Amino acid sequence: MNDKVKIMSEENITKALFKLGMPMVISMLVMALYNVVDTYFVSGLGKQAVAAVSVAFPISLIFSGIGLTFGAGAGSYISRLLGGKNKKEADTVATVSMFSSAVIGLTVGVLLFLFLTEVLKFMGAIPSIMDMAKIYAGIFIASAIFSTINVTSGNIAVSQGAAKVSLKAMIVGSVLNIILDPVFIYKFDLGVKGAAIATLISQLVTGLMYLFYFKGGKSFLEIRLINFKPTSGIYKEILKVGISMFLLQVFSSISISKISSSASLYGEEAIAAMGIVLRIVTLGTNVVFGYMKGLQPLAGFNYGAKNYTRLDEAIKCCIKWTNIFCVAWTAIIYIFAPSILSIFGTGDDVLKIAVPALRAGVIMFVTFGFQFTYSTLYLSMGKALEGGFLNICRQGIVFIPIILVLPQFIGLNGVIYAQAVSDFITTLITIPFAISVHRTISRKKNSEKVGVI
Repeated sequence: MNDKVKIMSEENITKALFKLGMPMVISMLVMALYNVVDTYFVSGLGKQAVAAVSVAFPISLIFSGIGLTFGAGAGSYISRLLGGKNKKEADTVATVSMFSSAVIGLTVGVLLFLFLTEVLKFMGAIPSIMDMAKIYAGIFIASAIFSTINVTSGNIAVSQGAAKVSLKAMIVGSVLNIILDPVFIYKFDLGVKGAAIATLISQLVTGLMYLFYFKGGKSFLEIRLINFKPTSGIYKEILKVGISMFLLQVFSSISISKISSSASLYGEEAIAAMGIVLRIVTLGTNVVFGYMKGLQPLAGFNYGAKNYTRLDEAIKCCIKWTNIFCVAWTAIIYIFAPSILSIFGTGDDVLKIAVPALRAGVIMFVTFGFQFTYSTLYLSMGKALEGGFLNICRQGIVFIPIILVLPQFIGLNGVIYAQAVSDFITTLITIPFAISVHRTISRKKNSEKVGVI
């Protein structure tokens, strides 16, 4: 039995979740930290540069959405196939998802480049930052195309229990980006263009690492052209889970764009402040997201293997540890918000908006682990409708109406508190879904016991 498969089927639940989840937690944390450090270096160019980069940031979510569509969608299916001991079909699914994400990522990249001005206007770019945003985004799109393939590769690696592969690739890419940022931005005096070039080089290196893994005989799954056998059935299974991940990223992109466009009414300072806050909040959300990458293969594998007792244990363990983290993170950020934000040195006009915005951004973060556990669980079980709905509530179905309406009544405070209101409502929506899935698992556990007797 492959060691990674053994972890999902036999290892102590707490140890299994940490073995599968912690590498992804670290890699996602490093990636989020890169975004913070990147913003720090860009902030040395002034608030206009921070605003320009912040406006262009949602573009990356579109590409990661494509990568997650095929990566997470295929990953959930692959974990269930491996649980059912069907490796041959798992190889085919992995190959189809990889090639599909590459083709679609390239196509979307070309379209965005052709309509770049219109896209940036939608994302909140105002005339004073448009030229700088176009310079950054033009190169950034090229790096995002490679990011699409890397996201797919990382998810496929995790689906077979090889989370450390994604950890190494993401850490190397992020650290390289952090090293190259000051070189290209200041040493070569390229400004925001330098930041984009650093990102492009880093994504290329990350892609090469995944290529060596899959083609070097270290992968349990075999991604080869001979295995590219797309069928409607495979795409149906991939999209059943993957489409919700795509919608999550698209809605996140739209929501960030609406935050920027709503903040633009209050000047460059507000756009820059909300952009910095987003990077810091993402540090916390990425930790939870990474941990859920450990739950996804574990839950999918044991659901596929009909080991419902182990599945139930995994859910409870996941809730416990994510809640502990979310409470601690909320307390730390709320208390030390002024000190954290002062690092960016963008001026008092930005700081007076950013401090209350950061505190508002984390005040309901204590509920995030609970929300994301159940959306991940439903998707891991192949229940696309329920999982997809929960996945797009926080940043889509609930958030977008709030960010459109709330500022109309309370101005900039509406922009600042929109996420907290969305988190509260999303938690209320998640509760009945959590109760329902536990009842279903309990019935299946009882069936297990009857079968044993």
